[in-house]
Amino acid sequence: MLRRLTLIATFLAMACLAMPASAAPQFPPALRVGLEPQGDLVLAKTFPGFEDPARKAAVAILDLPARAYEDIEKSAFGSQQTGLTDVKRESFPFASGVGFLITAAAEENGVKLRKWFLLASAAVGTIPDLTALVNVQVPEAALDVYSDAVVRKMLASVTFRPAPIEEQLGMLPFKLGEMSGFRVLQVLPQGGVVLIDGPGDNMSTTTYVVVSVGAGAPETPDDRAKFARDLLSSAPLRNLNVTGAEPMRLGGMQGNEIRGDAQGIAGERVNVVQWVRFGSGGFLRVIGVGPRDGWNDMFTRLRGIRDGIATR
Repeated sequence: MLRRLTLIATFLAMACLAMPASAAPQFPPALRVGLEPQGDLVLAKTFPGFEDPARKAAVAILDLPARAYEDIEKSAFGSQQTGLTDVKRESFPFASGVGFLITAAAEENGVKLRKWFLLASAAVGTIPDLTALVNVQVPEAALDVYSDAVVRKMLASVTFRPAPIEEQLGMLPFKLGEMSGFRVLQVLPQGGVVLIDGPGDNMSTTTYVVVSVGAGAPETPDDRAKFARDLLSSAPLRNLNVTGAEPMRLGGMQGNEIRGDAQGIAGERVNVVQWVRFGSGGFLRVIGVGPRDGWNDMFTRLRGIRDGIATR
């Protein structure tokens, strides 16, 4: 970590002067990481990034939480790089800061490739909780179009933006038709969303809602009840006390409601409600957690969110 901070401090000024931001970066839908694609690269259809289908070149972009940086860095600087040869590592300034660049050769299914891996994170105070990993892969036959210089120019244009909430919401398997005064705190990459009440982001002092989907749907009422209880037990709550549980129809489908109280994220006492709506092969889950004061009125608002959810 000390080495990383030192390198960032050393090269940040050089990054700003020598590598100006791209005039027209493109961002794959819902990602906070973008760049200026070179050659005939276009938005990929099956992965987040860009591709040149004719030449089999690809730029895969991973938008990850900040905590992923350390693990990836350790792996990148490990002595063993399976499947890679001629591995080189260097600091690399780009439009939004300084990262680490790894270049290497590889061979997959008899095709010789050139690969570039850029690992980067957002500067403190800019884009929160972000690690970016950009993986460029070019067959040797396409190096006349995507040379090392061209790829480096493209990677130097990597830039970040705040989370594109509307884009991210548009990619969820459900729609929120009623917000009940809540706002989006975070869209989860696994296919969920966290809503919060009020202007702050401290989930221990206000009411929040998590809406998510999952695979697998029990067939019998008893199995559904147990399934719902197991889901609730996985929530970040302690000393959960269930005060009520019953099956019910939700959105015209079989469902389950559980009410209770517990200790929240910071040990505060909170009320909890969870609704699970079962469908063909999967389920929709809504869990609301909030202070005890004013819970009855809040419960009405939470039901409004629940009843306004429609699957796509």
